[in-house]
Amino acid sequence: MSIDRRRLIIEAATESFSLFGYKATTMDQVAKIANVGKGTIYTFFKNKEELFDEIIASLIKEMKMSAEEAMDEKKSFHENASSALYTLLGFRKKHQLMIKLIQEEREMGTREVLEVIKRLEKMIVTYIKEIVQKAIDKKEIKPCNPEMTAFVMLKLYVSLIVDWEKDHEPLDKDEMFQLFDLYLFKGLSRS
Repeated sequence: MSIDRRRLIIEAATESFSLFGYKATTMDQVAKIANVGKGTIYTFFKNKEELFDEIIASLIKEMKMSAEEAMDEKKSFHENASSALYTLLGFRKKHQLMIKLIQEEREMGTREVLEVIKRLEKMIVTYIKEIVQKAIDKKEIKPCNPEMTAFVMLKLYVSLIVDWEKDHEPLDKDEMFQLFDLYLFKGLSRS
């Protein structure tokens, strides 16, 4: 029963953070959405920050699983790196909690949200860095700084997905792949 209540509280908090953002979410709101007393929340979570951290940890786990599912050992480094980034950044655009957090970061600069966005970006860079390092080890690409390469890849993707779409039609996955191939992958290619 307590596991069910804990799960119910997490789901209610996710809903509240997704609708109202981090700053505007209160434990009273979470209790109301979960249909539990506020004291029940405190039996599982010390405070709003701990509850938020639990949700973000779960989101990161979900993002990693999605990226891993997008990978295919039979595909090239370029295809796998592109698929992983496209999948990870798709979360930023489609997952309601991510949408709200990015909006809150832009509009309010909430410290806790800024830290979460940094944490998510660090996770993405670390994940892509591992893909880059494997490609270097397999001699698929030239030796390079894997972390810096992953960072550049992430920033290029973010620019093409977020910044480009402010004034242009969204790019589809194939267009993204072509741009990455042109601007990045040909430079890393061993041929």
